[in-house]
Amino acid sequence: MPSTSSSTARAEGRRAGERRHARRGPTADESWFGAFGSVEDTQLGSQYDAGDAGDMAGANDRGEGDPSSRGSASPSLDSRLFSRQAERIVSAGQTAFDRIYRTFIGARAALGVALVLAQAITGLFGSRPSLEATLISVTYGTLALVLWLLPRKTPVAPQALARVFGTPWLVTIGVDLLAFSALHVLASGSSLNYVALLVLPVLMAGVLTPRPLALATAAAVALMLLATAWVDGLRGSSLTQLLTQAALAGSGFFVITVLAGELAGRLAREELSARGNMEMARQQAALNRLVIEEMQDGILVVDRRGRVRAANPAARRLLAPQGMSRPAPFQLRGIEAWAGLVRTVEQAFVESSWPEAGRDVTLEFEPGSSRTLRVRVRFTRHKAAQASEDFCVLFLEDVRNMQARSRQEKLAAMGRVSAGIAHEIRNPLAAIAQANALMAEDATEPGQVRLTRMVADNVDRLKRIVDDVMEVAPGQLQEATAIDATALVAAICSDWARSAGVRLGEQSVLRVELPPQPLGVAFDAEHLRRVLVNLLDNAHRHASGASGSVVLRLDARDDERVFLSVASDGAPIAADVEPYLFEPFFSTRSRGTGLGLYICRELCERYGASIDYRARPGGDPHPNEFFMVMRRMPLADTEARLHLTS
Repeated sequence: MPSTSSSTARAEGRRAGERRHARRGPTADESWFGAFGSVEDTQLGSQYDAGDAGDMAGANDRGEGDPSSRGSASPSLDSRLFSRQAERIVSAGQTAFDRIYRTFIGARAALGVALVLAQAITGLFGSRPSLEATLISVTYGTLALVLWLLPRKTPVAPQALARVFGTPWLVTIGVDLLAFSALHVLASGSSLNYVALLVLPVLMAGVLTPRPLALATAAAVALMLLATAWVDGLRGSSLTQLLTQAALAGSGFFVITVLAGELAGRLAREELSARGNMEMARQQAALNRLVIEEMQDGILVVDRRGRVRAANPAARRLLAPQGMSRPAPFQLRGIEAWAGLVRTVEQAFVESSWPEAGRDVTLEFEPGSSRTLRVRVRFTRHKAAQASEDFCVLFLEDVRNMQARSRQEKLAAMGRVSAGIAHEIRNPLAAIAQANALMAEDATEPGQVRLTRMVADNVDRLKRIVDDVMEVAPGQLQEATAIDATALVAAICSDWARSAGVRLGEQSVLRVELPPQPLGVAFDAEHLRRVLVNLLDNAHRHASGASGSVVLRLDARDDERVFLSVASDGAPIAADVEPYLFEPFFSTRSRGTGLGLYICRELCERYGASIDYRARPGGDPHPNEFFMVMRRMPLADTEARLHLTS
């Protein structure tokens, strides 16, 4: 059976879309369903999960949201996006042409069985049918049943029925016309009337073939009826009456053809519109899901029972003390840490409103470990003003991140101002240093020497502050290169121990835990040295000085991240001090500049790394921990070989 290629089907689809936009009827060389020659056009691809999209919208209630229903071959559609007819057309998995064609094939099979039964019943009641009519009925019924039961590997293309002598047309409409016309001619003058059977091929031609061919089919039937009536009239019957009946029947066939064509055209346009709307909605839903999943704010869709219908990765991270919580759907109730969030949801449904700025909710994971979230609640409003809300959307944001972002914006502006001031200070500071050096050459009295030394010390201190400020000033970003973190950290620790007067060994204050293999990270060697020396200085300053009071660990968490931590056994940092650790010019020491940790964070951000502080749970011998998370990057072969040989 001939069929068109996929490229031909797509081209026909584009032409059908252009005709629809121009509001013109179909051309003579194709049927109303010429745009739907490919079954895949109306099926949803497996890459799109309509169930997830419905969950994200909070409106697709699949019972309890069984995850096993997702990604199935026939996903459920969001009823808000499609009419019921469009939903049915798109979800059926077949084109309209294919469905209607199979319906006609089934009707032909049923009609063939009915013809055989009619011949048998007529014989049982004493009216013996003619042998020719019986043979035609049995042959037609057999052919119709075989065609209906025959498995089809490929669907019949609409263009195949547009050709009169094509195999699909001949085995369906052609066979019907021949068989029913023969039965009508053989039954001429008898009490049996087979004219009604001719409605099937006329209707099939009107729905599935181009209009000229459909009208030609109706004309052929009408001419056959007129010819039979003329022959019967010549045999002595009332010629005028027979011709009038044949003419009326032929006119009815023409009306059926035109009406069937119009209805078929409407169905084809509806399917084309539904398929276009489905594609647009699919793209929009995929875009919305991508945006929601990549958002830094957590998003939860919760119903009245406290069941989370959808949760993006950011929300799952915020709901867990470490890592991520389980994927949606899941129940908020029953977990003690989420009790505050459950009360918030219940209050939101009772009030049916929520402050625009949101409210703070604290999640108590365990003693000494909590997280405060800013919760904003929005509702999916019903059209009916008095209707109750079934879902609410929660927007979650870590309060610490909000405060850090606010501070970062202020610091960015202050940093630009500070960099400009520091640049202007350099010249007068150099002049002061030079003048002080000249004065030191002429200083003879101890008081003068002491004063010039004080000036020189403070000049050096100002120079260091200026250098620190200029170091973090906005400038051209450097391209990150791969360095061996294992070898570099070991060398930095050795150099720091010598300069700080720390003895290395088993009883050393510093205990270093390094992996046996090289670890490539994206960083600059000198900048990593500066960050690590600052962390070691701070840890050593506040540590007890006992053996192993400062612990440095380096390990690879996965194929993308490398974790570096420096922990000490000093007193835990006060809760009111912790939020300001990485702010510039904040220091707990009287002579500290307060730029050390701020510079560390700025240097880490240049290379896509992060640095932060966390207090370890009570009972840990090293409660204070500063940690870095760096991007892993493959090392060059030569560098790896040098590391192994060394």
